[in-house]
Amino acid sequence: MTSLQDPNKAGTQRVVISVDAMGGDHGPAAVVAGISRSASKNPEIHFLLHGPEDELRRLVAKRRNLRGRCDIRDASGVVTMEDKPSQVMRNGKDTSMWSTLDAVRNGEATVAVSCGNTGALMALSMIRLRKLPGVDRPAIAVLWPSRNPQGFNIMLDVGADIRADAPDLLQYALMGSSYARNGMGLTNPRVGLLNVGTEEHKGRAELRQAYDLIADKASTGQYEFVGFVEGGDIPGDRVDVIITDGFTGNVALKTGEGTASLIGDLLKEAFAYTPLSRIASLLALTSLKRLQKRIDPRRVNGGVFLGLNGTVVKSHGSADATGISAAVKLAFTLARSGFSDRLAARVASAAEVAQDDPGPTAGRKDGTHS
Repeated sequence: MTSLQDPNKAGTQRVVISVDAMGGDHGPAAVVAGISRSASKNPEIHFLLHGPEDELRRLVAKRRNLRGRCDIRDASGVVTMEDKPSQVMRNGKDTSMWSTLDAVRNGEATVAVSCGNTGALMALSMIRLRKLPGVDRPAIAVLWPSRNPQGFNIMLDVGADIRADAPDLLQYALMGSSYARNGMGLTNPRVGLLNVGTEEHKGRAELRQAYDLIADKASTGQYEFVGFVEGGDIPGDRVDVIITDGFTGNVALKTGEGTASLIGDLLKEAFAYTPLSRIASLLALTSLKRLQKRIDPRRVNGGVFLGLNGTVVKSHGSADATGISAAVKLAFTLARSGFSDRLAARVASAAEVAQDDPGPTAGRKDGTHS
């Protein structure tokens, strides 16, 4: 597990990021404030901003650091959180989300960022960008605060598709390890398969089949497979990448977010309980701020859609300027690393290997091991 060079110290080539200004809970003002923060920190970024032109021009004009670095693409339609994905696919051509993805499809931008409707964004991404050859089901990968030196683990899938068979889980391992290399600088990421126990005989048949497939492809996939992991390992230091199906991953993600919010509320309540505890909170203010920053979901905002012909970063719908800036930072890091091309090459290589060598579980439905 070796860290590569900091991507912020790489070259100065311009990186174009396509941003959906609409669809979030706080409207386009929060999006413009967020990209303005990113523009201040990263002079290489150029933005394509999609939404109602008149409104966006007024907001951008107030940000001096966006002058000459932000092109506006007029799109009058907005995909709301209530819109059904099927409805958006049929009638969404004039929306900011559609326009944002088309900029990546047409090669005008490297990464798309949106805080809109997740289901609609995934559906449109699959239609406009298409799946990579060899990928059956794209996945959503998120960063999870952990005890590892890099500060985070990667978990996927967290909701792109509630189902996943053994070959799908193998593809998640390949895509997740590629994300770890290019997004977090880990040359040989450790991959674990989420299960109800660490023993090889536990779990559903598809998990036992996936165990063999992922272990068999570890060398060609350039990752270390540590075997089955449990829920307690998600924020731990045993693995860097956790693989699971979208149903389990989404439940774990929402549970983690709710628990972090509960801990924050309980701490506030405890320190406000007596005059003495309020004094104690002042003495512990620096440590409390460090804890708040460490578990603040805004600072790890951005789920990455993996398995498409182009990179899409999904920001939280409730993201403020800090959250938007974090999502753009992630998009910038992946864009500058050439992540899309490297992921496509990794998936294509794995597909060729699978055709030549079907592996130890090919044709076997009982999940037994070689």
